[in-house]
Amino acid sequence: MSGSLYAYFPMILAVGVCTGPSAILSPPTNIRLNSYNMNLVLSWDPPLGGPLGLYYNAEYKSSVSTYRTGCVNISTLECDFSSENISVYGTYTSRVRAQYGVQSSAWGQSNNITLDKDTLIGPPSVSLFSNGAVLEVDIKDPVFTISNLRNVYHLATYNVSYWKQGQDTKEKMITQLHRMPLNHLNAWSQYCVQVQINTYRNLNPGKPSNITCESTTNPKDEAPWLPAVLVFVAVVITSVIVAIVIYWKCKSQLTCPKNKLLEDFRDLMQSSTDPTMYIAMKDLHPIEELFDQAPTKTLSMEEGSESSYSKISGPDQCQDHGLEYFYDTV
Repeated sequence: MSGSLYAYFPMILAVGVCTGPSAILSPPTNIRLNSYNMNLVLSWDPPLGGPLGLYYNAEYKSSVSTYRTGCVNISTLECDFSSENISVYGTYTSRVRAQYGVQSSAWGQSNNITLDKDTLIGPPSVSLFSNGAVLEVDIKDPVFTISNLRNVYHLATYNVSYWKQGQDTKEKMITQLHRMPLNHLNAWSQYCVQVQINTYRNLNPGKPSNITCESTTNPKDEAPWLPAVLVFVAVVITSVIVAIVIYWKCKSQLTCPKNKLLEDFRDLMQSSTDPTMYIAMKDLHPIEELFDQAPTKTLSMEEGSESSYSKISGPDQCQDHGLEYFYDTV
């Protein structure tokens, strides 16, 4: 009887060895606390040999606080602490444990991280605009989960690299401007630009932007709207001048100036001592040239005049009757 019991003892021991350790749940593995554009995320891998259907609890703490609950009974392998009350200058650590039914694993500890020094800064957004032989570079900062780039890194700069497509030589410049021109480029050529952010405080280099390319044009090219504007201005000025000329011409025709001219000329003739001038003037009629363009206005002679032509109207009558009036009165 005792011999048969000893025969089964190795089998019982093997069952105990296989079933005993399986009751202990291992903690998660490869635990890491990371930051990208000022977020704070803990990630991990499942326990080695762990069963399916595990849940996880994660906590975090700063260098001056105790652990605080971040995620409870989650099935994913990641916990985001960014929505918690965290500082862009704080130093943090975290921990996570697995949960299976009523069983819990030991806590698995993460690394420490200081946000402003360890966060990975993403690439900026770059746009190019062609302006003749000049390219305008427009840079937009990556969006931070907490705060923004300029508030955290006051001295941040942009490392701008640009080159002519097909060439290996790159020109580099450093600036803090969000918009800047690239001068001294060849016309009708394509150039490419890449920008990287440098904070001078972060331990990780910023990710470079995508390579963006644009072509230059002729530096003498005029804006397409400029000729149209010049033509419009010329038409307006011409129209104003013509309107002014027509207005004054019409205004000048409101009176017939012949009566005044005839009176002045008659006075001149009467003051002359040479009587032969009257005969010559009457034969040649040079005074008619003064009335070729007489305006159409009714002309009234002075009251009490002995001439029968006291009322004259029309350009022809103004000329004919005015001439006879001159000779009669002279």
